[in-house]
Amino acid sequence: MPGQRGAPPVGRARLTALTDRMDPGVRHAARRLLVVIMLLPLLLILAHEAPRLVQAPLVLGYGFLVLTVTVSMLFIAYSRYDDPSRRTLRGRPRHLDRFPELPARARVSFLVAVKDEEDGIEACVRSMAGSDYPNLQIVVVDDASTDGTPAVLRRLARELPLRVLYLEHNVGKKHALVRAAELADGDILAFTDSDCVLAPDALRRCVTALALHRELGAVSGHARALNADESVLSKAQDVWYEGQFRVAKAAEATFGSVSCVSGPLAVFRRDAIVNYLPAWAGDRFLGGEFRFATDRQLTGYVLGQKWKGRKLKAQYADSPFVTERNHPELPWRIGYVQSAKVWTTVPARFRPFMRQQVRWKKSFIRNLFFTGTFMWRRGLGPAVLFYGHVLWVLCAPLMAVRHLVWAPYHGLWFLTGLYLGGVLLKGVVWGLAFKADNPRSTRWRYRPLMSLLSSLVLSWLLPYSLLTIRRGVWSRRLS
Repeated sequence: MPGQRGAPPVGRARLTALTDRMDPGVRHAARRLLVVIMLLPLLLILAHEAPRLVQAPLVLGYGFLVLTVTVSMLFIAYSRYDDPSRRTLRGRPRHLDRFPELPARARVSFLVAVKDEEDGIEACVRSMAGSDYPNLQIVVVDDASTDGTPAVLRRLARELPLRVLYLEHNVGKKHALVRAAELADGDILAFTDSDCVLAPDALRRCVTALALHRELGAVSGHARALNADESVLSKAQDVWYEGQFRVAKAAEATFGSVSCVSGPLAVFRRDAIVNYLPAWAGDRFLGGEFRFATDRQLTGYVLGQKWKGRKLKAQYADSPFVTERNHPELPWRIGYVQSAKVWTTVPARFRPFMRQQVRWKKSFIRNLFFTGTFMWRRGLGPAVLFYGHVLWVLCAPLMAVRHLVWAPYHGLWFLTGLYLGGVLLKGVVWGLAFKADNPRSTRWRYRPLMSLLSSLVLSWLLPYSLLTIRRGVWSRRLS
């Protein structure tokens, strides 16, 4: 069972229990010291190469920057991050009273949209219904499936406490989820994807985080690959997912500015998001409807509503989502709950993997033109992480051309080798971070492969995604 795979080793559980009893200041100081010790080999490499950087900035500059950013991300994630469902966070806002408290026994509406998922939707819905959170409403929307999905849902509805909405015409994932939200009566709106399976305590942990921290408008769970053993590609993605959540999201969470509450488990306070659901469903970009159900865009409405909220609500002033209750625009924070485990089916073959990556690149481009306009207002830390990532993605195609095309053409094979060596080193470092969190697993060895794939193949997808951004509809097909 996926939930059993997510159980921490006994030794680490004892260590967690021990650190929980420490004074917070002592605990954080000890963690910072331990992380510095673990990163010492990389710090020595940077110190050794720094003098040579002045002599050969074009040759060494990119690799030096890559290693510096990697070390910084690891330090922030491992020294500063705390799971908000386990303990009260440090550095909370000064004026907490501006954020309303959740009810003592908050009602949760758990929503999922599905289309043509006959083989996987039962496991997803059963894991939703198997949540150990008591005050739960489950709403499933079938977006005009053409396979046996409706029959599976009818059978499940007779057995489980859920409500199913069957749409006669396909409307797309965003519109389907908004239709589900019309039926939702919860203080909290939780979303998952139709190819996911959740640990029984995952939703409860996210709700606990929101209840303990009234400034959190949303939290993301922690996703891994459900079908990791299916192929080499799925194993590499499983290790990559771990890093994207445990390191990237953890680093953002230390500043309360997680930039993407990911679809496998996205949990929002109703008052932080409900007024903006019509804007999400009707989102337009470059003169046309943007049909992809981008998690980043929905997250952006929480992060940026202090600056964008009134205008968004004014555009949909007649929507029941706005007229029923107009919630104040607040400077919400967004967190990440490492202990809220969810497993998602990843593409096990190359072609569907590429289709998924193109969809994600298009969502990245669209969100850049929204979240990118205000993220600098959220403070130095969030701005550096967000715009640094943007710069990284934008530069990736240029670096690929420089090192893989221009350098060999001019006979600079050493520069190409240095680039590939740096890519592999980065992959090894991230793989070792995976090993630190999963000491029993040998899957860390696949992380360098994912780094090579990202540099050699995925970096080229950004220009293609921009040129074809108006194409496509939502689909979760992995074949």
